[in-house]
Amino acid sequence: MRTNFDFAPYRRSTVGFDRLFDLLETSARTDTENYPPFDIEQQGEDQYRITLAVAGFRPDEIEIVAQNNQLTVKGDRAEEGDAGRYLHRGIATRAFERRFQLADFIVVQDASFDSGLLRISLKREIPEAMKPRKIEIGTAAPAANDRLEAPQPKHKAA
Repeated sequence: MRTNFDFAPYRRSTVGFDRLFDLLETSARTDTENYPPFDIEQQGEDQYRITLAVAGFRPDEIEIVAQNNQLTVKGDRAEEGDAGRYLHRGIATRAFERRFQLADFIVVQDASFDSGLLRISLKREIPEAMKPRKIEIGTAAPAANDRLEAPQPKHKAA
């Protein structure tokens, strides 16, 4: 079941959300391929892990690129010369390209490969300038000319 949603009313009343609406419209239009299968796991408040099942691939046949809030994982396997010996090939080893849109300040920490699973660790690293900071409220010290002095009695010289 496919539903189209019109974001035009929201585009008219918001500023700076163009990228978000573009992502939502693009993801609604494209048919997503399901190879290779993957999991996205939240490991903490600011930590995530993507796990891709890439059976049949070696680590040197997989490329991971993070650029402009997008993570791209590509796999390309060289053709084997003795392909005629197989009676059945159930392990998919076709080339793939999987893209993940990353939120702002999400960085790739590392990647590991074990038992046909590619694990990519991600972390949200907000720069110090973007973090909320508490502003101390101070009191102003009165300036010298702002101090009220007691009026001095005026005496006439006799």
